[in-house]
Amino acid sequence: MRVALFITCFNDTLFPETGRATVRVLERLGLEVEFPLDQTCCGQMHFNTGYQREAIPLVRRFVEVFSPYEVVVAPSGSCVGMVRELYPMAAELAGDRRLAERVEELAPKVFELSEFLVKRLEVTDVGAYYPHRVTYHPTCHSLRMLKVGDAPLELLRNVRGMDLVELPEAKECCGFGGTFAVKNADTSAAMLLDKIRRILDTEAEVCTAGDNSCLMHIGGGLKRGRAGVETVHLAEILASEATAEGEKR
Repeated sequence: MRVALFITCFNDTLFPETGRATVRVLERLGLEVEFPLDQTCCGQMHFNTGYQREAIPLVRRFVEVFSPYEVVVAPSGSCVGMVRELYPMAAELAGDRRLAERVEELAPKVFELSEFLVKRLEVTDVGAYYPHRVTYHPTCHSLRMLKVGDAPLELLRNVRGMDLVELPEAKECCGFGGTFAVKNADTSAAMLLDKIRRILDTEAEVCTAGDNSCLMHIGGGLKRGRAGVETVHLAEILASEATAEGEKR
């Protein structure tokens, strides 16, 4: 299977370790992963803030770069949601029938990491070891747009050494929403405060999710409150292994 890593510009710029962790997980399962160097932004931030026509060149580039691959995997439900759900709208807006056909062919091959592992490969145990008390926040795009369901939780339940605790009111948004957090700062902050209270109620050491955008928002609030809770992307937990001495690496 020819697998391409779509790292997303957000991860590439701010959280490169998430991309490396994604590759480690996939290679541990025997897959050969390629990283197309010509990839760039998927256009989500443009499309969602009213610059839809300006996003069309990015849509064309994504299709050109990733069409040769059997599968495209990304550690971001948000960006995968853009490709699968909004690229058809962008192609229609462009009035380009050929682009629409290529999007229709490519979109079903683009997966968020957890749904690829659980729903495509039918793997729920990736051999991870992570001896911490962890709670999971389901991000809005993965939950509502991609409908990954319990795929991330199935993976986390099979991580050795982990104490996985349920997050109360887990399906409530953390308040990030891209530029929503900037344009509606007060509302966003109130939503974040509710989420942080729920996380603290679990007494978890770590909050994980499938999108670093949400984790950045949540992590910022936790740090400002000196809560002592870390945020770690799902891919990084799944990439963790036990050393010969029994410690995480």
